[in-house]
Amino acid sequence: MRRWWPGERPASGGGTGSGPAEDGTPGGGPPPDRSPGDEPPPGAEQPTHRVLPASGWIRWVAALLAGALPALTFPAPSLWWLAYAALVPWLLLIRSADTVRRAALDGWIGGIGFVIAVHHWLMPSLHVFIVLLGALLGLLWAPWGVLAWRLLGGRPSARRAAAAVVAVPSGWLAIELVRSWEGLGGPWGLLGASQWEVAPALRVASVGGVWLVSLLVVAVNTALVLLVTARTGARTAAGVLLVACALAVTGVWAWAPQPVTTGTARIAVVQPGVIAGPDSVERRLARGEELTRTVAGRDVDLVVWGESSIGAGAWQDPGTARRLAALSRETGADLLVNVDARQTDGSGRSGIFKSAVLVGPDGPTGDRYDKMRLVPFGEYVPARALLGWATSVGRAAGEDRLRGDRQVVMVLPDGDRGLRIGPLVCFESAFPDMSRRLVRDGAQVLVAQSATSTFQESWAPAQHASLGALRAAENGRPMVHATLTGISAVYGPRGERIGEPLGTEASAAAVYDVPLTRGTTLYGRLGDWAVYGALAALAALCAAEGLRALRRRPAPGRP
Repeated sequence: MRRWWPGERPASGGGTGSGPAEDGTPGGGPPPDRSPGDEPPPGAEQPTHRVLPASGWIRWVAALLAGALPALTFPAPSLWWLAYAALVPWLLLIRSADTVRRAALDGWIGGIGFVIAVHHWLMPSLHVFIVLLGALLGLLWAPWGVLAWRLLGGRPSARRAAAAVVAVPSGWLAIELVRSWEGLGGPWGLLGASQWEVAPALRVASVGGVWLVSLLVVAVNTALVLLVTARTGARTAAGVLLVACALAVTGVWAWAPQPVTTGTARIAVVQPGVIAGPDSVERRLARGEELTRTVAGRDVDLVVWGESSIGAGAWQDPGTARRLAALSRETGADLLVNVDARQTDGSGRSGIFKSAVLVGPDGPTGDRYDKMRLVPFGEYVPARALLGWATSVGRAAGEDRLRGDRQVVMVLPDGDRGLRIGPLVCFESAFPDMSRRLVRDGAQVLVAQSATSTFQESWAPAQHASLGALRAAENGRPMVHATLTGISAVYGPRGERIGEPLGTEASAAAVYDVPLTRGTTLYGRLGDWAVYGALAALAALCAAEGLRALRRRPAPGRP
């Protein structure tokens, strides 16, 4: 039996089994197999056939695969060009939903596929919990599915098409904002980050950050869906908006302010490679010393070691500081090492910190930065009293690390031209606000110390290294990404790659001529304005829908 939309009059003799109500609607309300909340999107028509069933496991699998497709745009596949159409299958599936509940479910299931595909390299650590993570974070896409269904479903008008090209990307950006919270894993897998090696996209990032790049990518996907499915008026509106996006990117490319190069710093990156087994902490330190000596006599300003390059046992040995000071004298450069050990900070707290420590010819200089944003489960267990059992089934931290309380800009001695460096540790390089704060505080070079050895054979090292290009372009400052086991890479102030990266198979030291700049990008001045604009667009859409609903409310009838 045909299922009628609420308010739709059946043909003669084809009623639902109840007579018409006094207001003329069939049956006095929605049919028994459809609840009042299952109304179709404006302008929708009951389809006569479907490519996919309205429900069932086939649709679930299709939603999972459609949501997972954008993962191919990130490293290691790096199919960056696919990002501009990767959401089209997912949006088409949502558009074909027959109810609002089905659209929300398509959004949720697709969100599960996206989260698991982008973070699949966490499986060795999280095991089955990655499914739970995907299910929880995937819920963020359920409202987005409803939003896309309402704006793209049926036969949208030109006005609704224009609203879709603005609101659907804004909804996606709201999701990226929520899941960028450190407690939910941080801003890993932002869609705009897939464009890390595309020069025009990097220029856009200098204006509005990675957020603006995400907006443009989702807007192109939305417009493509309208070009494929909508009527002439809506297609025209979508085409005009696509041209507007292209013109905007061209304008940014031509006129966006860029920092001016003022000089060069020589920075060495030391990557000892995979060292495991007994005495690995001491052997890693010895390998780091050996590689550092190879840069002596090359007029290096700074030598950077990776995250956790010095473990607890080595740091507690007084001889370690003397060895590092001797290395500094031998190379003629300060060393930025990273310590993962029990320490006491300036406020008197004692515990395990992950710290970037600057070492000069006389030993540690006193410049130290304690990591502020920790990896959930990897470096601390949220609500350990409740979730502490996770340590027995995965690689969760046995003891919580302590957080630093402020960011630090370190100044090298005057002999090194007073170079100012802004250290970050591990996935802190994924947070745009942290790099921006360091540059506003005067950092000339951003330095990220990382270790992804746990995920050595996965996509994680390439994904992590790629983030440096975005942070450099956003702030107009070069960025050095130094790791223990690869991939180590250096990027110039426009996000361009400097020299050759050190891959995951390398155990080596490399010296890079890093350009220094002055000036500020628009993103550096204005911050996350693209996020605020997206939230304002969603608020305006909600207000417009509310006013429209009030206008449609019937006047009270006579008693």
